[in-house]
Amino acid sequence: MKTATPATARAINDRLVLDLLLERGPLTAPQLRELTGLSRPTVSDLIERLRDGGLIEVAGECGENRRGPNARLFGIVAGRAHVAGVDVRRTAVNVTVADITGRTVGFAVRDIPGSGSGSAPGSGGDAGPGGPSGSSGMAETGGTGAVSAPPGSGGTPGLSALIGSAVAEAAAGRALDTVVLGAPGLADPRHGDLVAPNDVPGWEPGLLQTVRRDLGVPVTLENEVNLAAVTEHRTGAATGRDDFVLLWLDDGLGAALVLDGRVRRGASGGAGEIGILRTAGGSFCDLVVADVLRDIGRDDAAGRIAACAFALVAILDPGLVILGGSIGREGGDDLAEMVERRLRDLSPAPTEVRASTVEGNAVLQGAVLTALDLTRDRVFG
Repeated sequence: MKTATPATARAINDRLVLDLLLERGPLTAPQLRELTGLSRPTVSDLIERLRDGGLIEVAGECGENRRGPNARLFGIVAGRAHVAGVDVRRTAVNVTVADITGRTVGFAVRDIPGSGSGSAPGSGGDAGPGGPSGSSGMAETGGTGAVSAPPGSGGTPGLSALIGSAVAEAAAGRALDTVVLGAPGLADPRHGDLVAPNDVPGWEPGLLQTVRRDLGVPVTLENEVNLAAVTEHRTGAATGRDDFVLLWLDDGLGAALVLDGRVRRGASGGAGEIGILRTAGGSFCDLVVADVLRDIGRDDAAGRIAACAFALVAILDPGLVILGGSIGREGGDDLAEMVERRLRDLSPAPTEVRASTVEGNAVLQGAVLTALDLTRDRVFG
């Protein structure tokens, strides 16, 4: 077994402290020593190194006398990097920009021409109450940076220009490190684009490349239900569970699979496309969508949802199914209990069913959380 080199040990300790500051907020040197178990000289050197690197700063003082080096509070330099989460639905584009601590600093919404509707259900302007990391979620204005509206964003823009102008408004001049875009469809993990066009008005082949070119920053495309599952895992009904399925019940039907704490996409991004399966009464995408479920009785709806969930439980045995989307929110615990009882009759594998507990736009929050993960790995190492 190899021992860590001094450089590797420093990198590990740096990231440990940075993660603690993200989780707990500003801390003093004595608090960092207590939480990490590191020696006084090691913590002193570490603080100096992170301050020189522009990653942390003195964020105030604490203690009765509020004097001396031990009273200084050190916190993350929030403006060190900014990220954007983008939720592209059939009706609207929603964007949230957050600083590297996860605090929401801007948001924007654009209705998609020709969609015949306003913002996507449950979209909202920001990433949700408390922002993606439990912050205040209040929007700020101003700042300097490099994101501006792309050419062609005036008049009646195409979808790529619409996305670009929304991102530029939310960024308010701040330079962005990473953008994560959620959309319906199979996002192929091998090349990062959709396997086939989705039904978002204006989505055309090459759109992702155009958005990347216009924004001039790394843009990652992800299936929107997978992003909702990220939020559910971090802050929702799946917190503390490494294995679960999110069944998305909205104007479309989909599922996200989380096993061993990771979203499983499949070889081509098609994992969880439960809607294409057929039963004697038709395909799940026709039988288990919001408009249909609202028009039938609660018992019949629970039976259909249970049959859909069983197709996933029989193969994966996740132990937990979460009902998301508008139907999951509206049905709440009562619907979840009904589905669990029906599922118990179908499957010998014990499976708990819970309603989603995410407030606000789960897809948008997941996009921000994913962008923060990518940026923190790059900036913090």
